[in-house]
Amino acid sequence: MIHKSRAIILKSRPSGQFSTENLAFADKSTGPLAPDEVLVQTKFFSVDPYMRNRMNDVKSYVEPYALEQPITGDAAGLVLESRAPDFKPDEWVTGVMPWQEYTVMPGRYLHKIADRDVSPTLYLGLLGLTGLTAYFGLLDIGKPVSGETVVVSGAAGAVGSIAGQIARIKGCHTIGIAGSDEKCSYLTEKLGFSGTINYKSRPNIRKQLRGVCPAGVDVYFDNVGGEISDSVMFYLNNFARIVLCGQISLYDTNRLFTGPRLLAQMIIHRVQMQGFIVYDYRERYAEAREQLYRWLKEGKLISQETILEGFEKLPQALTGLFTGENIGKQIVKV
Repeated sequence: MIHKSRAIILKSRPSGQFSTENLAFADKSTGPLAPDEVLVQTKFFSVDPYMRNRMNDVKSYVEPYALEQPITGDAAGLVLESRAPDFKPDEWVTGVMPWQEYTVMPGRYLHKIADRDVSPTLYLGLLGLTGLTAYFGLLDIGKPVSGETVVVSGAAGAVGSIAGQIARIKGCHTIGIAGSDEKCSYLTEKLGFSGTINYKSRPNIRKQLRGVCPAGVDVYFDNVGGEISDSVMFYLNNFARIVLCGQISLYDTNRLFTGPRLLAQMIIHRVQMQGFIVYDYRERYAEAREQLYRWLKEGKLISQETILEGFEKLPQALTGLFTGENIGKQIVKV
């Protein structure tokens, strides 16, 4: 069966700040299935900050998006037809899929959603790469110990909100840095953070850190970079750990105005700083999902989603990540 499908392609590479004008709608169609292929009707799209970096034609841990081709990212959908023995019609699947309403995928690139009493969207968020990133980044690199102070930047975002909750589960004094009073209230009242900093209403972050981190900082989970991270560096304790997860404040810049200027702080306090990519942990995904699911069912973890409805909202959702419109995981429902 042939399906006509709208798609969203990369029309031009951003020069500095990303704009929806860098994207365009296009018409695609799916052809007959070859052996081991699956026709999927996409229902939910994950929208993530890393997508902005893939618009640049630079070498990275993953290939850049090609011009005039659809954006790709994690998605969940329903199988309509299948010539792959492991998949049947009406089954939910996830995988890295193009921004299209219908897509044909090799079965080896799809994962069947487990039969659990949770929404398929959780496999894009808490039980997907988002949750896995928070889990491995905090526990394997941050190595939090009960009683320590953990600071999370971008704390109301998808990864940051989960990382902060895991730190709280581990018995840590958890401080979240976010960009609005609403988000800060959400972190303390709903997610159990010990304290927060609104970097927009009170820009002197160093002064605020002194108040909420009287014992200094033992673990810094960095999603933001830039001036926020510079400020945290002055409060690192001896043998602190910095988890480099993202640098969203720098993604839209052509020229980096921040750099490794504060390395003396790392020498003085013998700090460990490590970047990581969640794909390096793929052999342990099942372990992490089981623990995250257990914490969810025990009521120790909350999964917050910001969902926009309509395929045409995908460009708006991506822009919103960089203007702070989402709380938790940003998803578009078709």
